[in-house]
Amino acid sequence: MIKFLLDQGLPRSTVQRLQEMGIESRHVGSLGLATASDEMILGEGRNRDAVVVTLDSDFHARLALSNASAPSVIRIRIQGLKGDGVARIIQQVMAGVESDLIAGAAVTVTDRRLALKRLPLLGNDALEASNDGANGS
Repeated sequence: MIKFLLDQGLPRSTVQRLQEMGIESRHVGSLGLATASDEMILGEGRNRDAVVVTLDSDFHARLALSNASAPSVIRIRIQGLKGDGVARIIQQVMAGVESDLIAGAAVTVTDRRLALKRLPLLGNDALEASNDGANGS
C-alpha cells in the first residue's frame, strides 16, 4: 500500500482526511521536520518508502539533479486548497497512476491535467534523446 509524506505547505488536516479514506500518511510537521530542507524531506520520504506531496517546484528539480529513482513526488499546482481538497487530489492521483508511484515518478497536478515522468528524470531525458538520435530524427 502506498504511503504519503505531506510537505509543510499542505494543510495538516489532510492527514486526517486521508486516514478516513484508508490512506496512510504523515505530515512533516508531526515528525519534527517543519523547517527541514527539501533534501531532508526527500530523504525521509525515501526512508519511509513514502510518496512526498508538495506545493514546491524545487522537489522535482532536486530529483532531476540527483538522478534519484525514489521517492516519488506529487507536486500540486493548485493554490488555496483545504485538507479535503488535497486529500481528494491525492486519492485521484493514486487511483490513476498507482503503479507509476510505486515504480518511481514525478507527478504534477493542475486544475486541468496531470503530468507524469518516471524516475530517474535525467535518465529518461537521456534515453529519449538517444532514441531520437537512433531513429534518425
